[in-house]
Amino acid sequence: MTDSEKYKTVASYTSKVEADLVAAMLRDNGIPAAVFGYDSSYPSLGWARAIEVKVNEEDYDQALSLINTPPQE
Repeated sequence: MTDSEKYKTVASYTSKVEADLVAAMLRDNGIPAAVFGYDSSYPSLGWARAIEVKVNEEDYDQALSLINTPPQE
């Protein structure tokens, strides 16, 4: 992602691990994704601020579709 691109939040989580997994899945599918937000060394404080997965504005619809598609077994 470059500074000139506009970012859009595609999902929010209370767990950094979950946000990292979703961002990795998006990147594996060719969508640049980044994780933004607060991560505390005190897990009980995770509720205080959402951890967001952001993508480029033009990738938003495709990213949302991937996130909402159930995993195939």
